Amino acid sequence: MNTIRTQRQAMTLVEFLVVLGIIGLLVALMLPATRSSRQAARRSYCRNNLKQIGIALHLYADEYGEFPPAYTVDADGNPLHSWRTLILPYLDERPLYETIDLSKPWNDPANAEAYSKSLSVYRCPSAEMETGKTSYLAAVTPEGGLQPVRSKAVSELKDLFASPLVAEVNGYFAVHWMSPEDADESLLGIQGAKLEMPHRDRLNILFADGSVRSCSTSELRNLSRNATPGESGAE
Repeated sequence: MNTIRTQRQAMTLVEFLVVLGIIGLLVALMLPATRSSRQAARRSYCRNNLKQIGIALHLYADEYGEFPPAYTVDADGNPLHSWRTLILPYLDERPLYETIDLSKPWNDPANAEAYSKSLSVYRCPSAEMETGKTSYLAAVTPEGGLQPVRSKAVSELKDLFASPLVAEVNGYFAVHWMSPEDADESLLGIQGAKLEMPHRDRLNILFADGSVRSCSTSELRNLSRNATPGESGAE
């Protein structure tokens, strides 16, 4: 009787180990799919952020007849505020916008309340950066829609499909969302080559036609008036 009980216990242990092994195998097989799904969700979330930013930029342009400048300046030419601050009312952030003194620098104590805020629309979930920072920078290139100091009318853009507005950069180059800092041609040309892109060797770029397209390093370097960077996945 004891022998039979011992055999049953042994069989139960073996069965348990087999089941445990099968579960472990299934988990191992599911992990890549889970990671891939998570990455896809983050990439989609990031693209949606840029689409919201694109809508806000166009709403601003509808009201003022032109896109906001990449940043504003004071009487002496010192940078004051970023385009990201100027479009807050069109991102359902008017109460926050109204707390900001646009006559004083973005990091002035008078603007401490807004400075302490972190806005999800300005944050890619895949980017590693400090709270309050953003990796969405204006693409300040000759064909870009956002230019330092001056505003640019939509009609000035020769090709909306090829005119970048905002480029997503690696978190290493992230800036505070209120800071009047953006991405010039030099940064757009080197950042992908030096550091890993936010989304598997590609990054998202918002264009003046409202599309968000994922660009590779080579496409990023070749942004020009006649270039049409991006994959077929434009949305």
